[in-house]
Amino acid sequence: MENAQTSSKTTKLKLDFKDSKYATGRRKTSIARVWLKKGSGKIYVNGKLYNEYFASENHKMQITRPFELINQSTGYDVRCNVKGGGPTGQAGAMVHGISKALVLLDESFKSTLRTEKLTTRDSRAVERKKPGRRKARRSFQFSKR
Repeated sequence: MENAQTSSKTTKLKLDFKDSKYATGRRKTSIARVWLKKGSGKIYVNGKLYNEYFASENHKMQITRPFELINQSTGYDVRCNVKGGGPTGQAGAMVHGISKALVLLDESFKSTLRTEKLTTRDSRAVERKKPGRRKARRSFQFSKR
């Protein structure tokens, strides 16, 4: 009985993504490899459904936004491998990758997604810590005496 439960957790989710478009999305220190094809609207992230992978409702809304903008929320299946960074960076990287893959699939989506700035990489990242400072910009407390 116990072996049956553990074996179901260890089996890799096999998805058929032949005839799909591939794109890479990036945000902060996260990288998302995205495969997109016509389907029923399922979104898989690292082998899990995106509802299970992301806890925040904000991130879930963010991921489905490119599909809502092109009025096809259930028209495509997505398989995505994400690594690096935290949930916000990973969600942003997925949005970037999905948008790029949609443009590869159909050029007519480009203007819609571009006006919402989803095809452009968001280059903002954490500023590095400088020597002689407590954080990136914060100084140590000044002592007059």
